[in-house]
Amino acid sequence: MRIASAFVAGGLVLGAAACGEAPEDDNNAGTGGKKYSACMVTDVGGIDDKSFNTSAWKGLQEAKKQNDNIDIKYVASKAEADYEVNLTGYVNQKCDFILAVGGLMGDATSKIAKANPNQQFAIVDAKLPESNVYPMQFDTAQAGFQAGYLAAGMSKTGKVGTYGGLPIPPVTIFMDGYADGVAYYNKAKGKNVQVLGWDKATQKGSFTNDFQKQDEGKKVSDALVAQGADIIMPVAGGAGLGTTSAAKASGGKYSVIWVDVDGCESTPDCSALLTTVVKNIPDAVKEAVLKAAGGEKLQATPGFVGNLANNGVSIAPYHEFDSKVPAELKAEVEKIKADIAAGTITVTSKAQPTK
Repeated sequence: MRIASAFVAGGLVLGAAACGEAPEDDNNAGTGGKKYSACMVTDVGGIDDKSFNTSAWKGLQEAKKQNDNIDIKYVASKAEADYEVNLTGYVNQKCDFILAVGGLMGDATSKIAKANPNQQFAIVDAKLPESNVYPMQFDTAQAGFQAGYLAAGMSKTGKVGTYGGLPIPPVTIFMDGYADGVAYYNKAKGKNVQVLGWDKATQKGSFTNDFQKQDEGKKVSDALVAQGADIIMPVAGGAGLGTTSAAKASGGKYSVIWVDVDGCESTPDCSALLTTVVKNIPDAVKEAVLKAAGGEKLQATPGFVGNLANNGVSIAPYHEFDSKVPAELKAEVEKIKADIAAGTITVTSKAQPTK
């Protein structure tokens, strides 16, 4: 996930492959071994969302690299109505492992998993009642807290912003952590940095209601910038690219904190990115597929919850901002990571994963 060339190469591979099917090279030829099929259904953000769909596919690719007896393929959902159809299609194709990507797919996955109790499913960003669905969840509030503290420390206007794609738990969890990180900075430093675009107490804020339309992302962030925000964290998938490109074009008027995948490796706008709140989806997916392919029964409870302590979430390097972030602030952000991992600082969010 963190290797820029892998995204470029991956994009070329995906562009050339029909329906995302992996090449049918039988690397196990002659052994008589049956291939283990891992099949992924994207949500409406699509495979090139530079976010969690891209990350999950990367995890499947890494699993295949490690075990060439694993066959991988994906189908992209164009609308929410496609979820059940695509999941059912893979059940009918007798895929060994079916991965649903994103909390928006929760209801459809639950329904199809209940109807097919012997089928192994997995889902990113949700936990479902069905015991045959392995959940991979991420406590991004913890890394979001670090990002909020960093943003507050870097802001020159005393105002920072955030907005989401939809008001759903995998989105608002980032925003909760971010707001709390700013509040922690204010308390520690006796400052009053404001958070625009999200009120943790009321759970109300700014949303694009879309994860794809860059013009919607730009529109929302333009409004936050007009109110004085000089650092913005979009939690809106591809729609957030409208913010990063505008920030890049602003000549330093404001900067951006990206989410999910290190933005310096997944977007063309690294020069505008302070850091990224990273959700380590590739490793979680890779480990799940490798375990399942190796014959291990994946337990739905507790499933996997990524946090700062197990490197399931993190903040990315500062890249082009590295020389601009004061050493003292860097040290404080690192100390926060250690304190959260140790339980000295407790980060809470209504959207935190359930175990």
